[in-house]
Amino acid sequence: LSLGEAKNLPTYPGPNKMRDCYCTVNLDQEEVFRTKIVEKSLCPFYGEDFYCEIPRTFRHLSFYIFDRDVFRRDSIIGKVAIQKEDLQKYHNRDTWFQLQHVDADSEVQGKVHLELRLSEVITDTGVVCHKLATRVLECQGLPIVNGQCDPYATVTLAGPSRQVLHIQELPFYEAKKTKVKKKTNNPHFDEVFYFEVTRPSSYNKKSHFDIEDVDEVDKMEIRVDLWNASNLKFGDEFLGELRLPLKFLRQSSSYEAWYFLQPRDNGNKSLKPDDLGSLRLNVVYTEDHVFSSDYYSPLRDVLLKSADVEPVSASAAHILGEVCREKQEAAIPLVRLFLHYGRIVPFISAIANAEVKRTQDPNTIFRGNSLTSKCIDETMKLAGMHYLQVTLKPIIDEICQVHKPCEIDPVKLKDGENLENNRENLRQYVDRIFTVITKSGVSCPTVMCDIFFSLRESAAKRFQGDPDVRYTAVSSFIFLRFFAPAILSPNLFQLTPHHPDPQTSRTLTLISKTIQTLGSLSKSKSANFKESYMATFYDYFNEQKYADAVKNFLDLISSSGRRDHKSIEQPILLKEGFMIKRAQGRKRFGMKNFKKRWFRLTNHEFTYQKSKGDHPLCSIPIENILAVERLEEESFKMKNMFQVIQPERRVLYIQANNCVEAKDWIDILTKVSQCNKKRLTVYHPSAYLNGHWLCCKATADNTPGCTPCTGGLPANIQLDIDGDRETERIYSLFNLYMPKLEKMQGEKACGSKSVYDGPEEEEYSTFIIDDPKETYKTLKLIIEGVATLEQEHAQYKRDKFKKTKYGSQEHPIGDKSFQTYIRQQSEISAHSI
Repeated sequence: LSLGEAKNLPTYPGPNKMRDCYCTVNLDQEEVFRTKIVEKSLCPFYGEDFYCEIPRTFRHLSFYIFDRDVFRRDSIIGKVAIQKEDLQKYHNRDTWFQLQHVDADSEVQGKVHLELRLSEVITDTGVVCHKLATRVLECQGLPIVNGQCDPYATVTLAGPSRQVLHIQELPFYEAKKTKVKKKTNNPHFDEVFYFEVTRPSSYNKKSHFDIEDVDEVDKMEIRVDLWNASNLKFGDEFLGELRLPLKFLRQSSSYEAWYFLQPRDNGNKSLKPDDLGSLRLNVVYTEDHVFSSDYYSPLRDVLLKSADVEPVSASAAHILGEVCREKQEAAIPLVRLFLHYGRIVPFISAIANAEVKRTQDPNTIFRGNSLTSKCIDETMKLAGMHYLQVTLKPIIDEICQVHKPCEIDPVKLKDGENLENNRENLRQYVDRIFTVITKSGVSCPTVMCDIFFSLRESAAKRFQGDPDVRYTAVSSFIFLRFFAPAILSPNLFQLTPHHPDPQTSRTLTLISKTIQTLGSLSKSKSANFKESYMATFYDYFNEQKYADAVKNFLDLISSSGRRDHKSIEQPILLKEGFMIKRAQGRKRFGMKNFKKRWFRLTNHEFTYQKSKGDHPLCSIPIENILAVERLEEESFKMKNMFQVIQPERRVLYIQANNCVEAKDWIDILTKVSQCNKKRLTVYHPSAYLNGHWLCCKATADNTPGCTPCTGGLPANIQLDIDGDRETERIYSLFNLYMPKLEKMQGEKACGSKSVYDGPEEEEYSTFIIDDPKETYKTLKLIIEGVATLEQEHAQYKRDKFKKTKYGSQEHPIGDKSFQTYIRQQSEISAHSI
């Protein structure tokens, strides 16, 4: 997600009219991300990106704009809610969305499980009545209001003469109410309510329910409302409703199904949609159905052989780069796939070597947006994330917190600022960052060093007369495309949680420009700058010691066979943040209550303390983590909980802030502890409470687990990659660009290798085909592999359609996307018949 900016927000009613606003990202109503606060603005610019794997089903992706209030709760200005099935409409394009009003009726989520039974009863007087039994079984996924959910349901029969027949109007049509279920948004009610519907004596039993429309039963509806029992004086909060006409019971006297709760239509629609302003968003959403590994073997084998194909331009991976509209699109899944199977270095070496051979001028080496450049960028981003954290994060944090003035453009100086002081501040920052980078060679990840070694060798061999090319080939990546962008936009490299404020952003821009030039090793440095003030500033760094330090650093990170694993001695901070934990009961009579703590995970230990910077209250060495698993919600009636299992069955129960955070913590804790010798194979998915395990009912607290542990994550901390998923993504891309593959395979391209003429063929004229025969062979294998997978997907969809029941727990009634899906599938089935 890219959260751009909001505009034309309503003015604040106070004298200054401005607002301090932030934006949250929510799955349904669970907050998973929050931007920084932009102060005193009605058109706040956020410029923040957020990426996450979605760990559960959801119906809406929602964005809320809040106005910060120092004294009371922050107030909501408005929201944008995009239905899951509409995400594809806005895929990867900037869109302005109108903000909508937020009230209890627009905040409905969750589903309810109902059973209705209509039965005939003949009274003593011979009158035929109808008795309606409404059984409210359970609800799932109700919204949490003000941090709690104590739900109950009311069931009402609505009649034909009035909207709702309340107690005061007709006593026998009363609203009936379930018990309140405390602290759960998945309540089990299982309560039955009876309503009597008396028929006129002329009713003919034989006609059963097949009655004309005039019959009042047809006009009746049963209404189920869900409420949150509030302790506040404002009354209970509405959570959602369901209205069902009784006429559908004419076909069958008993009916049971799941339904999505719906909002009340209480006349709020008269508000103008444009009176709250708008929000600019760019959403990139992908959803792949991933089969088991064996389905992908043919396509995966063709892809993984890419490094060995001669020439490399005839390989499947290179062809993907040729047909994709953007090289980046191809680079992301390719890099992840090759990293997963340990083939990234030979693949990048092969495509880089081919690119170097085509390069005419050593000064333009690796300067284009080629497949090689994009693949190396992506590898550095994945493999080098922790390297960046260790090297740059401490000093970037300091720059963001201290706010030293560093503006050196005389035109932009603020009142009271001194140009010489600012230059000195900036020089100190550049010096410190330059030093930490050039001294960090020993921490550079091995996979990056191996790639740099092959780049250096290729460049030196191709341009033997240029002694500096072996350095520029490597510096064009490590400085230009790794360190400089990370300094410029630290939030994109997870060095800061948010986009820096304008002053800090300007400081980082000036540092980034200087570091980029220092690392480029070009002959005339000052001439690199368009701005004279930058050229003047750069004179500080025109000493030989800087060039020597860069060369020594580049030599170290691109030397062959550097395999020492010393860098593990320095603890690397992997993740930190506030969570809630349950006391482990170390003291015999201690309370096992829940407390908010600051958690820190390094590659050495997992600790928590009262607040950031305090002395740890508890430290768990990584080798003592025997398993990390989710905890069933029933244990403590709390969502997003997980457990860290230690020796002697000691368990630390932790609640994360939201489902995305919980998944992140579980993943990274599992990864760092994956290679522990004593890892468990089974665990208890629920807690040990009141003398027994809730899951298997075993009474001894040291009983071995009853469920197999989830495992199979790679031990490498940096990379959590699913090879099958990446192959599925590559299949989707090949499928999307099939017309291009077929044109490439056509005799024009691979047969005669002629250059296309005319505007319609322009897109295909740039294909690199060095060996038509080899390319044709690869294309044939790709097209066959894609066709096979396409058939498997079609068969899977047909099978799924046959097995799917509308009204089941997975597909409740009221899901518009599913109704559309059913319609499409029926058309497809009819068409195939």
